[in-house]
Amino acid sequence: MKKVLVIDDTPEIRMIIEETLNMFGFETVLAEDGESGIVAAKQHTPDLIICDVNMPKLDGFGTLAQLRENESTATIPFMFLSGAVERPNVRRGMEMGADDYITKPFTPSELLAAVNARLEKVAEIERKSEKKLDELRGKMTLALPHELRTPLNGIMGLASILIDDYQKLKPEQVLESARYIHVSAERLHRLIENFLAYAQIELMAKDAKSILATASTSFTPTAPLITERAQAVAERWKRGTDLRLEVRACTIPVIADNFQKVVEELVDNAFKFSEPETPVRIVSGALGQTFSLNIINTGRGMTPEQIAGIAPHAQFEREKYEQQGAGLGLVIAKRLTELNGGTFSITSTPGRETRVTITFPAPSAAQKR
Repeated sequence: MKKVLVIDDTPEIRMIIEETLNMFGFETVLAEDGESGIVAAKQHTPDLIICDVNMPKLDGFGTLAQLRENESTATIPFMFLSGAVERPNVRRGMEMGADDYITKPFTPSELLAAVNARLEKVAEIERKSEKKLDELRGKMTLALPHELRTPLNGIMGLASILIDDYQKLKPEQVLESARYIHVSAERLHRLIENFLAYAQIELMAKDAKSILATASTSFTPTAPLITERAQAVAERWKRGTDLRLEVRACTIPVIADNFQKVVEELVDNAFKFSEPETPVRIVSGALGQTFSLNIINTGRGMTPEQIAGIAPHAQFEREKYEQQGAGLGLVIAKRLTELNGGTFSITSTPGRETRVTITFPAPSAAQKR
């Protein structure tokens, strides 16, 4: 049974709303002014609040403001009850966070329709949130055990061989095993780093203004950083000859470590989802007051639905393609770009070309270094 809190200083209005809602299976809680309404909201945690605009002691706007400031009542759906002459003021309430309003006088059917519509919208939001949460749980359940075990199994298996058969192994066999152990350890280390990076980004997002302020006073030369990171990633994939650099000097207001992580994740993604002996192009430079970085590959590509569905731990067509990683690279790059005041976009034609573009302001007429 859904619970509705009614806050109104007119007894007749409270009675009409109470009788109408009770008749259709709702539980009602009544309050005669804003102050008692706030107390009732904290005590009963209703599914919906209907509140009059004009009341003594504390009006509807003040009531809404205090409810939104309290953690236990901040997300409760709130509807204003207003007279026809008060309708222009309702916009103020909507700007403060009210969800809807009912105009007096109203009929029982109008009241019921408004209440049901609002509760259905809340239910739909909850269903979508639960669906996304279920999808995230599923992605983590599928991806994490595989991604953690694969490099760890390689490390443990080869280490066991070295321990058990070290007297029989030739030096070149020991070296080969050591190299595989190192590759697996690097993969595991990168995976752990990305989980920690994503967790750190979520914490940073809570203080986005501070991050943006720091970025605005930072001056990062892009060319040497892009070149160094791109070449390192290309060598990690053993595809140094596939890398195409068209990098022009520019200085941008971005935190250097953040920009380096963005470049590394995007270049790694380009190599991961393209075939050896196909080019990965990196084009950067300033046009006017805007710096842009484009990373282009001719690999598998993405559909518009896949681009729109980029999210933590999302890996597309994993059942069809074997792929490394936990689906965090693009999310990390996108979030860091936006936190530093940039923009992030992807355009792709499946099977032909994928282009990731990030932009940042380039102050002082694109300072060159």
